[in-house]
Amino acid sequence: MPQPAIRSRITIGETTITYLPDGFGAHNPDVLFPGVDWTTRPGFLEDGQLILSFGSFLIRAGDQRILVDLAVGKIDVDVPGFAQLKGGSLLRNLAEEGLSADDIDTVVFTHLHLDHVGWTSDVAPLPNAPTTDSPTGLTFARARHLMSEAEWQYWSTRAAAMGGPDAEAVLKPLDGVVEFVRSGDSIAPGVTVEATPGHTPGHLAIVVRDPSGGSAESAYIVGDILHSPAQVGDPDLVFSSDVAPDQARAVRDRVLQRPDTVIAAGHFTDDVFGRVTSVGDAHAWAPVGETPNAIGD
Repeated sequence: MPQPAIRSRITIGETTITYLPDGFGAHNPDVLFPGVDWTTRPGFLEDGQLILSFGSFLIRAGDQRILVDLAVGKIDVDVPGFAQLKGGSLLRNLAEEGLSADDIDTVVFTHLHLDHVGWTSDVAPLPNAPTTDSPTGLTFARARHLMSEAEWQYWSTRAAAMGGPDAEAVLKPLDGVVEFVRSGDSIAPGVTVEATPGHTPGHLAIVVRDPSGGSAESAYIVGDILHSPAQVGDPDLVFSSDVAPDQARAVRDRVLQRPDTVIAAGHFTDDVFGRVTSVGDAHAWAPVGETPNAIGD
């Protein structure tokens, strides 16, 4: 049965991408994917719940250390009718890589939903209540913090619904610090961002290539383009918080047409790295990656 993903790694040339788990959520599947009959899709639920992994991707590119997204943070909360959410392991898993928060050069956000910004500051936002504590600073204080301008403008000009970034714990600490990137911008050797709006207006994917050109392989960190392996075989499955479902579906279709690319899907259970294989019009998820054995290994 599906289980939260563990720490794993792939290599693109001399660049490594490591998934760092932070926690997981056991969700009501009818809330995340309304109208779906899960009895016709066996194997994706655990005790009637849809498990989503929460974590970050650590990219080591040359002398740069980049975190893609900041997971859910140190929380343990039950949202009745929605999910049980638990996190807090990110910094411990970063330490397993021989790194501390001060070793991170860049943080890049695919988007600003709650489960991607939890370690922005030293106060973890909760999904069912505004933060009352005042943060003392950014968790990764020495790092640049990057996102698309469209994402920042979307969330900073409206009251966040459940799932959006908390004003005190996320937006205020980032104000004056955040730097904006555009589609095609390079943030490290071989690492670029790509605009993928649909789930949110300013959603980004991260593309990783071998800067030396020695390897033709690439990796594509999808953020919330995909939430469940079920969407690989059935891309019609619409996630409930997609702000523009048709646009999100078009982006998802493009991602599923990248058979030569390793997909990094941080919400997947079991294996977050894989390839999409196709037989006719049908797609399937083929896991790849290895489990690191030691610090910095």
